Amino acid sequence: MTEKGSDQKFRVILLTHGGAELVLERLLALEGVEVAGVFVETEITPRRGRREKLRRSVRYDGWAATLWKLAGQLSGRRAGADAAVIAAARDALRESAESAGVPFHFVNNYHTAEAVELMRATRADLGVVYGTNIIRESVFGLPRLGSINLHQGLAPLYRGGPPVFWELYNGEREVGLTVHFVAAKVDTGEILLQETVPLAYDDAHGDDFEAFIEEYTSRLRARSAELVARAVGMIAEDSYEARPQDTSLGKRYRLPTKREKDELRRRLRARRREASRAAKGQAADAEGR
Repeated sequence: MTEKGSDQKFRVILLTHGGAELVLERLLALEGVEVAGVFVETEITPRRGRREKLRRSVRYDGWAATLWKLAGQLSGRRAGADAAVIAAARDALRESAESAGVPFHFVNNYHTAEAVELMRATRADLGVVYGTNIIRESVFGLPRLGSINLHQGLAPLYRGGPPVFWELYNGEREVGLTVHFVAAKVDTGEILLQETVPLAYDDAHGDDFEAFIEEYTSRLRARSAELVARAVGMIAEDSYEARPQDTSLGKRYRLPTKREKDELRRRLRARRREASRAAKGQAADAEGR
């Protein structure tokens, strides 16, 4: 927060893996707020041995998908496509930052001494975390007031991730957007702002829930950016109230296994059949009147 009448701006830093252009745009539009730096972490996949990678791939994707990935890696097809998407997202963010005169930094890992020193040198009042891996207190505690995070989930009921998957799995009719202070445990910090968004599966996707989730979450980006900017503005003006989470409610979710993914497909098919029967029943009732 800044003192009233002071010309000193409230300084924030943005930590992301990319795809945060809308967040940056909204932050730059805030009066009295200065974006002191954008930090993009490039080492986003933990280093694992080949055996561990294979074990995890089979657990989370199954043998067929694992063999397909291995074939793609051998040909360079998959690696090249993934790298191009990631590079494009990072380039778009870098161009947005540089055009606005915001210092932009690529760092291998947020927790290296070099990255920590770069972030500390910004003398930031607040950190904004948007789409990163788990970060430790040695990083999120660097800004004077700590850091906030945008979580696509209704905390504390849905902590962790991935976004939307578990809500679909559990048959929820809405998804939460939560801005909270970052704490040592995942998605447990005090809540600043929270909204809910209707969730209805688009049956046109059939069993391809991954495509639905990608499309659905992309539509949430503008709303998420607005929510983050509102929270930053409130903190900058010292006009916020943060409420603690009751973490005895809900749970922390993790990556779904192959078995859980298959179960979601089964549940989606069952819901489609049920909806079809209900529609036929309503049509029959209408004809009988």
